[in-house]
Amino acid sequence: MITGSLVALVTPMYPNGDIHWEELDRLVEFHIENGTNGIVAVGTTGESATLDPEEHIRTIGHIIKRVNGRIPVIAGTGGNSTREAIELTSEAEKLGADACLLVVPYYNKPTQEGLYQHFKAIAEAVPGMNQMLYNVPGRTACDMLNETVLRLADIPNIVAIKDATGNIPRGAELIEALDGRLAVYSGDDATAAELMLAGGKGNVSVTANVAPKAMSELCAAAIAGDEKETQRLNELLSPLNRKLFLEANPIPVKWALHRMGMISEGIRLPLTPLSEKFHGEVEEALKASGVL
Repeated sequence: MITGSLVALVTPMYPNGDIHWEELDRLVEFHIENGTNGIVAVGTTGESATLDPEEHIRTIGHIIKRVNGRIPVIAGTGGNSTREAIELTSEAEKLGADACLLVVPYYNKPTQEGLYQHFKAIAEAVPGMNQMLYNVPGRTACDMLNETVLRLADIPNIVAIKDATGNIPRGAELIEALDGRLAVYSGDDATAAELMLAGGKGNVSVTANVAPKAMSELCAAAIAGDEKETQRLNELLSPLNRKLFLEANPIPVKWALHRMGMISEGIRLPLTPLSEKFHGEVEEALKASGVL
């Protein structure tokens, strides 16, 4: 299994919202050079909700081609339609993705049985693709309970879960109950260090977009059980972990990358650029964490 820092990569755009392919290449190289262990392509941080299906697949393929096998690429292929998720996952497999990330269906609020059947159907439809489940109830309005995850762990190509609940006791309980059947990753930068010290295998990170080297080092220390080094690095990154969520993700992190000179200002409606009142706070966090 992939371990360490998996960046939830933003999708750079021109001010009119078109995808900026050259800047996407630059970001990929930035992460490889700075020790990122894997790239999550077109997840929710990559604005998957506002990319049309053709753009979605093209962006995944572009990233896979640019990476060229140097680090793993996990394709975001989830959706609130099971059929659409199957289609995206199948296309990602054809493009050579190493795994796929499947978010809990949003808005339609399925039951726990519905969640089980949704992920089971995708796994069975694309049996050659390793799958990482993604539970983020704060964004989906639907919480996949630990009991459902334990049921899904019996399906051979469901191999991991991104736990973005931020609930460490619950996450630790899941890690213990799974007993190695699935790898558990954090999806919450603020609590990721704690979850990895409790047995998590890495962090699918927003903060890694702007601080890839420090986040990779933090993940390595936490997975190794080095509490002192983990604490030092976590304190370094804590300003970013807080300030990159002043408005809905990925609004602040895209502004931060623009401030760093890495990408243009583009973001797609209904998301809008970071409110001016927050510019100073995000810039201060970049400076405090040694990024600027």
